Amino acid sequence: MSGKICAKNFIWLAGLGNRAKRAGSASGLAAGMIWAKAMSISFLVTSLIVIVSPGTGVLYTLAAALTRGSRASIAAAFGCTLGIVPHMSAAMLGLAAVLHTSALAFAALKWCGVAYLLYMAWQALRERGALAVEPRLDARSSRKVIVTGFLINILNPKLSIFFLAFLPQFIAADEGHPLLKMLELSGAFMAMTFAVFVVYGLFAAFVRDRIVTRPTAMTWLRRGFAGAFAALGAKLAFAER
Repeated sequence: MSGKICAKNFIWLAGLGNRAKRAGSASGLAAGMIWAKAMSISFLVTSLIVIVSPGTGVLYTLAAALTRGSRASIAAAFGCTLGIVPHMSAAMLGLAAVLHTSALAFAALKWCGVAYLLYMAWQALRERGALAVEPRLDARSSRKVIVTGFLINILNPKLSIFFLAFLPQFIAADEGHPLLKMLELSGAFMAMTFAVFVVYGLFAAFVRDRIVTRPTAMTWLRRGFAGAFAALGAKLAFAER
């Protein structure tokens, strides 16, 4: 026993113990940085796949671009991105867990979303509301496009549950400030959403003139968007927690 103690003291006095500790800390830090980098890349790639996949927000941005032009597409992208904020806040505050566990809360928000999507389908068929064809977008119309995009996303309960299940996977168990990290990841997700939606919208606005000048094409376009909104509403109606 005394031999072990003396050897230990000798190593400590010689400074080897400190160097061993520093080496261990350095290797741990390096491993942590590699893990964080891998998780960041994984988060960005996964987020991009989720965002690029056509959904309600993408559909609405395309519709706004084709009926009202590039400015409307940017407004729609902004509104859809703003619609993420309540879901992000709900996930951070734990309210998303209520939607996940409470059948009544989930159903209430879900059916509001279904009703709004069916309303959007009806408006598209009637060529009224936020999807009406307008040659020029004024401030009032722009606000309407933003509000519609916001409502489309905020009334989707699956988005809150997505944040509840998705973001925590990219936060380390020993993270010192998990809420701050979650806010950082959410901000990156929102920035990517806005950028991707703007690209979608600008591309649609680029081919807009070739479609708007053809009444038959516009009729089928409205029907197509109406059918797509109705299909998304039906999909949401059958969604489960």
